[in-house]
Amino acid sequence: MKYLLVGVCLAVLSFSCQPAVVKEETGETNKEFDQELAAELSAMKKVDQIAAFVQQGEYKTWSRERWESFKDSVFTTHQKRLEEIFEESGFPGYDLVGKDGSTDFWLMVQHSDHVPDFQAKVLSQMKAQVDKGNADPANYGLLVDRVNLNTGKPQIYGTQVAYRDGICQAYSRDLADSANVNQRRESIGLPPLEEYLNQMSEMHFEINKAVFLGEGITGPTLYELK
Repeated sequence: MKYLLVGVCLAVLSFSCQPAVVKEETGETNKEFDQELAAELSAMKKVDQIAAFVQQGEYKTWSRERWESFKDSVFTTHQKRLEEIFEESGFPGYDLVGKDGSTDFWLMVQHSDHVPDFQAKVLSQMKAQVDKGNADPANYGLLVDRVNLNTGKPQIYGTQVAYRDGICQAYSRDLADSANVNQRRESIGLPPLEEYLNQMSEMHFEINKAVFLGEGITGPTLYELK
């Protein structure tokens, strides 16, 4: 049975994302807040979340072919606009578009897997903003993992997951140095990996509940929390 997969970059996921250390300012002048750009990113994010999630509402009546075409169109069109913004302003930090706007931009970059070179370019500039306390370090960690997997490298923080068939249990894909992953996650404000994987397993079960119950699976298999 084919399951609907949970995207790890949906806006429903939230973490306590305070950096452990904020580096000193570089002396660079803060950018003037751009309300128009922040509003544009917010509107784009709303459409992105429709495409990133399972078919709901009016979209449930669409054929699989029409739905996939819609998703591809959303992610492709958004990526082109994101690249224009990036070329003009670099990674938009809190000073330019606020915390919500900065997260909206990052979230849609996460969904630009069809252009991994663009994701990597954004990642390099996002790091500079994180170091100044002008962007979310946890979001940066998720983009690190996304770029690494898309370019054939192992994950650092274990944020990108797959699921074990038959038991509804999330696990991290291709993770480097798993013994020390929770120290790395803590350094950027992410919860312990076991807690995160349990959250993903629970979401995966709820989305595919009818399928799992039909297979006699009454709940996700969770990791023991330390």
